[in-house]
Amino acid sequence: MDLELKNRAYLITGGTDGLGLALAQRLVSEGAHVAVCGRDAERLARAQDLLGGDALCFEADVTKEPDIDAFIDATLARFGRLDGAVNNAGRSAGTGVATSSDQMWRDDYELKVIAALHVARRVLPALEETRGAIVNVLAVMARTPHANSTPTTASRAAGLAFTKALANEVGRRGIRVNAVLIGLIESGQWERVAGGLDTDMHEFYATMAEGSNIPLGRIGRADEFADVATYLLSARASYITGVGISIDGGMSPVI
Repeated sequence: MDLELKNRAYLITGGTDGLGLALAQRLVSEGAHVAVCGRDAERLARAQDLLGGDALCFEADVTKEPDIDAFIDATLARFGRLDGAVNNAGRSAGTGVATSSDQMWRDDYELKVIAALHVARRVLPALEETRGAIVNVLAVMARTPHANSTPTTASRAAGLAFTKALANEVGRRGIRVNAVLIGLIESGQWERVAGGLDTDMHEFYATMAEGSNIPLGRIGRADEFADVATYLLSARASYITGVGISIDGGMSPVI
């Protein structure tokens, strides 16, 4: 199937490792131009090597509006167009409401909700020209929050509402907005956790899968996420908007 991505341009926040980098690699393999941002210079350099000289790997902190603006401006200057934006920046932040602080909630919303809102506002004019798409990367717990999972589940639920509201708002402008809700999937974040525990990655993922009641019996791969996100960004998904698609191996108890 031809996804018609050749010479189209996409930006990804948090795209220097894990899921974001896997998506960037898939887009490049389809002939697209990609721009990714991140805060870590070493990861940026590695991403540049993997993605090639055509890619834009830009140092930016998405919680800082001037950084986001500079990243978007640099992307448009480099490629002259924008066909899709992926809000992928995030981190796990789960604790009990009673033991959490106001600052933890503010930091989580700034990273996962406010940054995505700012990206969306800035890219809408460019996406209207190309009839492009936005993909918000969320988590299945946005639909099924459990104890000790905030503020992440709350910010991800806000991201789901934002996805639907924006899709309804900009659909007539030819812009599609969807969300990908991930379950337990291989990522740079989990690699860093395992590294801190001095644990073998295969054993770490196997233990996670065993304790998570995943019907498919394993942790998801980053390339499996990339396949779905790439499709949503492509012209082949031209009549899909305002939905959240779960990639969780069947783990979520809701449809």
